[in-house]
Amino acid sequence: MSYIEGRVVHDADAHIMETPNWLRDYADPSIRDRLEIPGYGNELRQTGDNDEQLSDLDTAFAQLTERHMSSDYRADEANQVMLRKNFAATGSFISEHRPPVLDYMGVRSQLMFNTFHNSRLFEWDTSGDRDIAAGAARAHNRGMLDFCSVDERLLATAYVPFSNIELAIEIARESIESGAAALLIASGCPPDHSPSHIGLDPVWAMAQEANIPVVFHVGGTGELLSPAYFQNGVPIPPDFHGGEENFRSVDYMAIAGPPMQTLAALIFDGVLDRFPDLRIGVIEQGAVWIPGWAKRLESAVDAFRRHEERLQALSLRPTEYIQRQIWATPYPTEDVGWITDNIGPDVCLFSSDYPHVEGGRDPYGRFERSLSDRDETVKTKFYADNMIDLMGPIMAGL
Repeated sequence: MSYIEGRVVHDADAHIMETPNWLRDYADPSIRDRLEIPGYGNELRQTGDNDEQLSDLDTAFAQLTERHMSSDYRADEANQVMLRKNFAATGSFISEHRPPVLDYMGVRSQLMFNTFHNSRLFEWDTSGDRDIAAGAARAHNRGMLDFCSVDERLLATAYVPFSNIELAIEIARESIESGAAALLIASGCPPDHSPSHIGLDPVWAMAQEANIPVVFHVGGTGELLSPAYFQNGVPIPPDFHGGEENFRSVDYMAIAGPPMQTLAALIFDGVLDRFPDLRIGVIEQGAVWIPGWAKRLESAVDAFRRHEERLQALSLRPTEYIQRQIWATPYPTEDVGWITDNIGPDVCLFSSDYPHVEGGRDPYGRFERSLSDRDETVKTKFYADNMIDLMGPIMAGL
């Protein structure tokens, strides 16, 4: 038996777990030595090994690989698929082990993201160094495409740096030609121009023409909020992994800020109007904020339309753009039924966050409970049809 039975499900958020040399291994030789990665503190904790083993990176990951390859470890994969997390999970970093995971979980496809590199890609993107921004993006994209090449059900995302407009167009074209299933961009703002800048129109046009989505993912926006919020006179609580690198409750409250602002710019500056078939996915940034944000957009249009020609030129109301062109993944702790009631059934996507511990051991059960009294049409859209609409023709036959 699989974890999910009796339903077609497509997973809009899943991950690889990058080993320490992963990005360098896929980088051009000319840039490889410049891709300096900070110490693997949080990453190492996610191996599940003790501190003594973690003191030597090569030893830690050699032992981890040996364990994954053992017959004893692989014999219980189906039963452990939702219990083993991070580097301990089947198919987390060995690509050949990933296809059975989809069968064990009972999902038809997974939209695939990196785990550790979103913030690093954004930092390199916004550094002002075109060579390192390009080199890092290309290395990431090769790695993602290579991992996903073992099975057509694994849908690779390719990062497009937005700080240099000419580079954005170049990397977007390369990514589409290489077979990326989606273009991944930061939901934060580049340093010197808006993500709605008209110079970026060729990126949106290429995505629309290729019939693939542009997606945001949590972690790629730089600092979410001032570190001073954690200087409250008491110890900082640990995150999910026992450290301080990821999210806690105060960080969580800031996650929706960047996508709200960036999507507002794309709507108000007419990007979604000029490219009516452009599709945008907001991944692992929650969705409970969307109904209230839609109301704020409507209020902004009503307040400023008289004086702003860009708002007068829009052919739809903000909520209509959301319902036509934007999809998002709720967290398992969010009330999907309430979100659907207040923004419509065509926006929310199922996601597991596999193999991350944050996704929990029973995301499907949690989503089922929040949708318990909704009709089957709403559930079918959430678990499958909305993902098919977001991803486009690549989903045919999956």
